[in-house]
Amino acid sequence: MKCPRCVQKIHRGAESCPRCGFSLAHADAQFGTVKREMPALADRAGLMRLAERRRVQSAMDRFSARFPELFFAVYTGVFQQSESLRIFGFWLLNRAVFEDLDEVKNDAGIALVIDVERKSASISFGYQLDAYLDEEDTYQCLCKAHPHWLEGKYDLGIVALVRMLEKILQRKCLQAQRDPRKFARKVMPPQWESLVKRIKQGNQDEPQGEEEDNP
Repeated sequence: MKCPRCVQKIHRGAESCPRCGFSLAHADAQFGTVKREMPALADRAGLMRLAERRRVQSAMDRFSARFPELFFAVYTGVFQQSESLRIFGFWLLNRAVFEDLDEVKNDAGIALVIDVERKSASISFGYQLDAYLDEEDTYQCLCKAHPHWLEGKYDLGIVALVRMLEKILQRKCLQAQRDPRKFARKVMPPQWESLVKRIKQGNQDEPQGEEEDNP
């Protein structure tokens, strides 16, 4: 995993970053130590109307159906200039209690955080995804959403982002099947083996009735 403050690689079991000293306690000092209960789709900034939230929720449900070992969460809000979205995403995956998620742990989560005032966004993910996602992958996902967000169509942007994320994860799972030793060195969680096998065998259903990226 990477330190959310200095973005240097650190061991996932480390209590603090050996380079800059950042720890969960620093995030708690900014955002609180109490567990925060919220839905996986938390549009606190009110960016989306009901129909738009339903469109996003449908994409999130499809993601969960394709990758039951994982979850995707969205948080929109207004942040202070001193508050880092990367650090908030890290804090969210450690402190949030997602009301509508039953079995999946936060370390298998992917969180999209959008700051409406600064017009910026960040993607954070739990350490179980270290073998499958990196900065380039999350950048590609954000690039898919960016044209829609420029037009104020946040729902379409998130849907396009989730679709790109699905493609990346599916590709990485196939790569893990072809070169398991490479991914084993990155500590592939045991529960991913069933997902890799399903995708390799071609048993993973394609989503039906997907909406187009463009309106």
